[in-house]
Formats: sequence, C-alpha cells, structure tokens
Amino acid sequence: MYRVWNFVTNYSLLLIIGAIIALIWANIDAHSYHHLVEYPVWFNDWIGLDYDYWKKAYGKGYDAFGNPGTAKVLSLHYLVNDVLMAFFFAIAAKEVWEAVILKNGSLRGKKAATPLFATAGGMFGPIAVYLGLAAVMGSETYSAVANGWAIPTATDIAFSYLVGRLVFGAGHPAVRFLLLLAIADDAAGLIILAVFYPSGDLAPVWLLFSLAAAIGVYVLFNWLPRVMDRGKQARPTSSWVRKRLHFWPYLLAGACSWYGFAQSGLHPALGLLPIVPTLPHADRAFGIFSEAEKYLTDLLNECEHLLKHPVEVVLFFFGLLNAGVEFSSIGDATWLVLAGLIIGKPVGILLFGWFAAVPLRLGIPQGMRVIDLVVIGFVAAIGFTVSLFVATVAFEPGSVQDAAKMGALLSFAAAGISIVAGIVFRVQKQEL
Repeated sequence: MYRVWNFVTNYSLLLIIGAIIALIWANIDAHSYHHLVEYPVWFNDWIGLDYDYWKKAYGKGYDAFGNPGTAKVLSLHYLVNDVLMAFFFAIAAKEVWEAVILKNGSLRGKKAATPLFATAGGMFGPIAVYLGLAAVMGSETYSAVANGWAIPTATDIAFSYLVGRLVFGAGHPAVRFLLLLAIADDAAGLIILAVFYPSGDLAPVWLLFSLAAAIGVYVLFNWLPRVMDRGKQARPTSSWVRKRLHFWPYLLAGACSWYGFAQSGLHPALGLLPIVPTLPHADRAFGIFSEAEKYLTDLLNECEHLLKHPVEVVLFFFGLLNAGVEFSSIGDATWLVLAGLIIGKPVGILLFGWFAAVPLRLGIPQGMRVIDLVVIGFVAAIGFTVSLFVATVAFEPGSVQDAAKMGALLSFAAAGISIVAGIVFRVQKQEL
C-alpha cells in the first residue's frame, strides 16, 4: 500500500514548509521578504547577477552593503535557484538516463519519442489557450498580456516530479515519462526565453566548454581505465580510480559544465546534465530513493545517495525563496496563466502524445495507458519556477507582472487536480 505520509515526510515536507513560510512572510512583510531573497552572499567578478541588475532587484537599501566595485553579485536567490538546484536536476536526470540506456528502460529507444511529442503538445496547448482567451477578453487586455504567452509553457521539474510520484507511485513508468517531458519542456522553455526574451547576448560557444568537460571526464576516468583493465579480472586501474578519486573528477567536471551553461546564456541549473551520463552506472535500476538501490555500488548510485538529504534541504530553500507572492496581485493575467497551464497542458499533452503513440505507432512505455497522459498533463501544469522567471522578463514591474506571477504560483492547484484525476482515471500506483 502506498504510504502518502511516508512520501511527504521523506521527500517533500521541507519543500512544502518552505513554500508556506514564503507565502505567509510575503503577505505580512513583503519588503523584508524581498530583501531576504536578494540578500547578497558574495560580491565577485565571476558568477551571479550583474551588479546593476541586482541593485535594481534589491531596491532601497542596497547601498548599505557599500560599493564593492565588482561586476557580479551572488544573491541568495541565485545561489539556490541557479547553483544548488542543479543537484536536484542531476538526480532527476539520473532517472531519465537509466530509463533510456538500460536494457529494460521504459524510455529506451523509440519510446523516448512519444514523451518528446507530448512535450511539444504541452507547449503549443498552453500558448493556444493563453492567447485565445486573451483575444476573447478584448484587444486592450490582449495588448497588455500578449507578451506573456510563454509563461504557461513551463513545467516545474521539482514539484511535478514530487507530485508525479505521489499520484502514480515511485515505480510507475509514467514518472520517468514525466521526468523526460519536464526536462525537455524546461529546456525548450529556456530556448524560448533566450530567443524571444533576450536579456543579453547569447554565447553558445560556451556550451563547447561544457561538452569538453563531459567528454574529458568520461574518457579519462571511465572509458580509459576500463580499456586498461581489459583481460584483467581484478580490474586494478578501475578500482584505483574508484577508491582514490571517487566522485571528485566528476564534481570538477560538473563545475566546469555549470560555468559553461552560465556563460552561454542557458539556465545554469541544468549545467550538470551533460555530466550525469559520464558516471559509471550499474546494469539495472530499481528507481530513485528505492531501498533496494542501496545495494547498487556503482558510482552513479552512490552519488545519488550522497545527494539525497542535501537536496531535501535545498528544496526547502527553493520553496522559501520562490513562493513569496502577495495575494492582492490577482488579475487578468493570473487567470490566463492558470488556464494555459491547467487546460492547455493536459489537452496538448494528450493530443500530441496520442498522435505519437497511436497513429505514428511510436507507442508508450510498458505499463502506461494513453489515458495516463491526461493525468501527466495535470501534473505537468505546475509551472512555478520557470513560469515565475518568464513573467519577470515578459512584463515590466507592475500590476500585470505581479498578476502573472500569481498565476504561476497558483498553478500549485494542479497538484490537487492531478490527485483527483488519478482517482477518476483509475491510475494503478506502482511501487518500487
């Protein structure tokens, strides 16, 4: 029997507590909350927000920190969202990677095509609903909100992953399907952000730095030791690398890859994704946080186990620093964002996913039903982080931006709708 309370206490309680504290704090004293979010941790010349941008974001009182004379500011918000959340996305990517490469992986081969089709539907559907309803509301409203069309295309990986596990059970293939969809969705969303909402010049050449880091660490610390051990049953070279160096080469490569993403203009929170496939992995997997996986001693699983509790703490601060929006901000943009997410997402994912699975005969993972795509669509309707971020660049500060942010925050309602949808469509939870 699926133990909801066990799931909540182990994996999402800190996240929920952080979000609740943020909501209460922001609606009691928005000024102090905002200053917490933008609190400068480190003035430097390498990573963080541009100093002038941070100065505007922090607002009145920034001069209390003096004039550091640096180009960048590592704020608390940047530290959590752009640096530390990279470890959560790495854990999520580990699940997807195993589902794709392992012999019995649910997303192996052509089966990954259907989630990617569903991802497209999960973007076109919300855009159509958002702009369509805005047009119905009149030309004045349309002109005011049209630039926010990309806000409801996002899927928050952290929350959707947690809710997906709650609805489907940790062992259900729909969870891995959802992970691939969410990661692809956010990647596409960030491309949209860079193309349609540029905040500066893109530098895609920096992605070569990330690629070089991934290739280098794989060749030197994974492939080469195995080549040197061919014909040697004791595998002395691989054992020496494993015992002496452990995860440190991959952590260094991860730092390089993260920096490459940050400099390229793409969201650095995805910066560890190129490194995940380079880690030595087992020939089978039981699923993230499975009790059975503690018996797998490959480096990939060991890194996951080491990250489990630190990531739970990161999720608390993630909720604390992102969920603080004032309730008085509700407006037209709020309902448009919500409609795009809660109506457009499930409809788009169902239509495109069905088209890929049935007419195109690409199929879906074994153990999934086509109707599960509707439930996945509701889970993916939790926009939150990326939706909030797009709202800040789509609109100038003011009532429309605040209303759009509130829509992104209220998309949490999709979690409750997902649970109800799971019951209505008789989702069979699958344990590990």
